[in-house]
Amino acid sequence: MSSVLPGARRKGQLGIGIFTEDEYLKYKEKVPPTLKDVDLSLDGYSALGLPENVPPEKEKEWVDKFLSGLKKLLDPEANWTFYRVFKAVWDYCARCHNCSEACPVYLASGRKEIYRPTYRLEVLQRIYRRYFKWYGKIPLLRRLFNADIELNARIIKQLAELSYRCTQCRRCALYCPLGLDQGLVDREIRKLLSQELGIHAKELHELGTEQQLRVGSSTGMTPKAFLKIVKFLEEMIREKTGLNIKIPVDEKGADYLLIHNAGEYLSWPENPAAFAILFELAGVSYTLSSEPVGYDAVNYGVWYNDIQLVKVAKRHFEIARKLEVKALLIGECGHAWKAVVTAERALPKEERVPFTDVLIVMDDILRRKKLNIDPERNKFPVTYHDPCNKARKGGMVDEPRRVLTKVVPEEYICWMKPDGFYNYCCGGGSGFAIMHPYNFDEWKMRISSYYKLRQILEAFRDWLYKDIPKYIAVPCSNCKGEFRDLIAYYGLWDKYKITYGGLVELLVNAIVDIPPFLELEFH
Repeated sequence: MSSVLPGARRKGQLGIGIFTEDEYLKYKEKVPPTLKDVDLSLDGYSALGLPENVPPEKEKEWVDKFLSGLKKLLDPEANWTFYRVFKAVWDYCARCHNCSEACPVYLASGRKEIYRPTYRLEVLQRIYRRYFKWYGKIPLLRRLFNADIELNARIIKQLAELSYRCTQCRRCALYCPLGLDQGLVDREIRKLLSQELGIHAKELHELGTEQQLRVGSSTGMTPKAFLKIVKFLEEMIREKTGLNIKIPVDEKGADYLLIHNAGEYLSWPENPAAFAILFELAGVSYTLSSEPVGYDAVNYGVWYNDIQLVKVAKRHFEIARKLEVKALLIGECGHAWKAVVTAERALPKEERVPFTDVLIVMDDILRRKKLNIDPERNKFPVTYHDPCNKARKGGMVDEPRRVLTKVVPEEYICWMKPDGFYNYCCGGGSGFAIMHPYNFDEWKMRISSYYKLRQILEAFRDWLYKDIPKYIAVPCSNCKGEFRDLIAYYGLWDKYKITYGGLVELLVNAIVDIPPFLELEFH
C-alpha cells in the first residue's frame, strides 16, 4: 500500500495537486501568455481551461452544488443508472493498489500520486467524511478520520482537471481482485461536475453532444452534407474498384442500421467505403440513415453526462425502430459500442433495439460467405490494436484476430504484447482523442499514450528499420484520432514508415475480385 495518501500533505501544499504554493508561483512565471489566466495548479496542464480566480459568490455556489451532487451520487434513486456499481467501488476498494500497476497513465507519469487510480476516490471520500459525517464537524477529529479537507474553488478545479487525466480504459478493473472499476469513479466525478456545476470539456459538450443533437452530428455535418458524402463515397468506390455500388440510405426493413462515427466520413472515408464494398459483395442487408444523429454513432455522453448519453442513445434507437431494422450495427468505433451497451442501463426495455458490432459481422462473413480472399495482397507488417471498449467492454478479442489471420500472411502479423483484454489504451480514451485545448496535447503524448507508443515500436521491432510500410489495424475512430496525433508527434512515418487504418480496409484489400484498395507507399 502506498505510504502517501491524500491526507499526508507537503508543507504549503496547494490543494490536491503536485504543487506547493511557492512551486506553483514559480511555474506560472514560465507559462505562455495564453495560459496565464488558466488554473494549472493540479499538474501544470489544462484540459478544461478553468479560470485561475473564482469570485467568492461563485465559489460558494460551486461548493454547495458539488456537495449536493456528491450526495446524489450516493443516492440509489438520484443515481439509479450507476449507483450500485459506484457504491461497490466506494464500499469495497481495499487500497491494495493492484490497479496502480495496471494503469498506463500512473506508470508513464513516473508513479505520481495524483494519477494513482484510487486517488480520486480517496479525495471524494475525504470530502464526504468532512461534510457529511459527524466527526467532520470537529476540527480535532478530522485528521484522525482522514477528513482534513476544506472544499473550495481550487480543489474543485483540481478535481475537475484530475477527472480528465483518466482514459476510463477499465484496465484497473481487470487487475482488481474484486473487479472494481476506478474508471467509473472518474466518469461519475465528470458527471457530477457537468450536471451540477456545468463544468465539462468543451469538445465533449458544446462541440460534442450539444452540437450533435442540434445539427445532426458532433462534427457539425448536416444531413444535406452527409448525403453529399455518400455520393462522394460511391464515386471513390467506382474510381478505386470499378464497382457501381449504390449505398442504401433510409431503406426500411433491412437487417441492419449501420452507424459509423461521423469522423470516419470526414477523416477516413476509406473505412465506410470499404464497408459498402464488403457488404455489397457479401450480400449483407443494411441501410444508413440520413436523419440527424442517425448517421453519427458518436455519443460523448457516455464519458461525462447521463442526460446527454440518454438523449443521443434514444435518438439512435428511435431511428432504428422507424426504419424497422432487425438490429443496430455499430461501425469501427469503440466508444460508440460502449455507449449502446451503457445506454441499456438508462433506457426502458421497450425503447431499446438489438445491436451488434461490425467486428462480429466481418468474422461471420469470412466464416460463412464465399469471398475470394488472398492474404498475399497484404504483404506488409501489420499489428492489431485492441480498442478498450471493443475488447474489455465488448469481449471482442477472438473475432478480429480470426479476420486478421485470414487476410494477412502469418509471417507479416506482429502481435502487440500484452494484447486482447490486457492491451493498453491508445491514450485517447474518454474523449482525449478529440481534445486539444491549451497544453493538453503535450500531456497526452507524453503520458496517456506513452505505453501505446512503446507497444507499437516493440511489435514492429524486427521490421522497424526496413523501408516498408508498417500498418496498425485500428478498428476504432477514437483510437485512430489518437494514433494520427501520436504518429505525427513522434514522426513515426518519417522515421519508420508506420501508418494506421481500419481492419475492414485490410479485408477488402485482400479480395482478389477487385483492384487493390489500400494505397501505401512501398520502396
